[in-house]
Amino acid sequence: MSEHIPSPAEGSEQGPVPEAFHRRPYSFVRRGDRLTARRQKAWDDWAPTRVLDVPRVRTDTSVHPDHEFDAAAAFGREAPLVVEVGSGLGEAVVHAAAQDPARNFLAVEVYKPGIADLLLKAGQAGVDNVRVVQANAPEVLEHMLAPGSVDELWVFFPDPWHKTRHHKRRLVSPAFAELAARVLVPGGLWRLATDWQEYALVMREVLDASPHFENLHPGPLADDEHPDTGWAPRWEGRILTSFERKAQEAGRVPRDLLYRRTA
Repeated sequence: MSEHIPSPAEGSEQGPVPEAFHRRPYSFVRRGDRLTARRQKAWDDWAPTRVLDVPRVRTDTSVHPDHEFDAAAAFGREAPLVVEVGSGLGEAVVHAAAQDPARNFLAVEVYKPGIADLLLKAGQAGVDNVRVVQANAPEVLEHMLAPGSVDELWVFFPDPWHKTRHHKRRLVSPAFAELAARVLVPGGLWRLATDWQEYALVMREVLDASPHFENLHPGPLADDEHPDTGWAPRWEGRILTSFERKAQEAGRVPRDLLYRRTA
């Protein structure tokens, strides 16, 4: 069942919803939020301190335009910030946080069972440098994160939205590239990966056209004789997740891209 979408006239307790909000297509579809007993316990144990309390304006995945993220308060320290958009079950971000305790990690995810799984993994690993926001990623980048506050942005295996009429829902777009440029520090890195070749080409086209980013692995794209040219090598910091393993078993070749925010 799809979630109820209020009309512009409905607004919220915090006032009318900005018109621009209604024109923005979602890059995700909400699934059921029911938790297993194991996930519910992880949520009860860890959500109060690891899941950020975010004021909403329209739905339970929105971010109020006036909300600003206080990283020092959330993590209890000042440290470089890594943001992963679409953290799924938390495999990548929890592994990275355990390997790199000197940095703070913010996971952006809308799927509550996925967040609960992330909390469970982090708790089991004793990881304390991950926080989660259950919210629509473009709103997080547009409203919640301060300009130049992010050292690295990760977008790994976003929904490819295969049907042509759904391409407008794809996360990686010129508009999203503008938001990414807004939050990244000069010299900050944007790491991307997808297991769908057509979407990989779109990602590269979008980011190569942006005046804010430099492709760190430019050149002719891969062909049968040169299968690895034109793409970033697989980043060793990205753990092989169950999702990526299934893609490989299905015969799809994951592609990595790496861009740097220009000054």
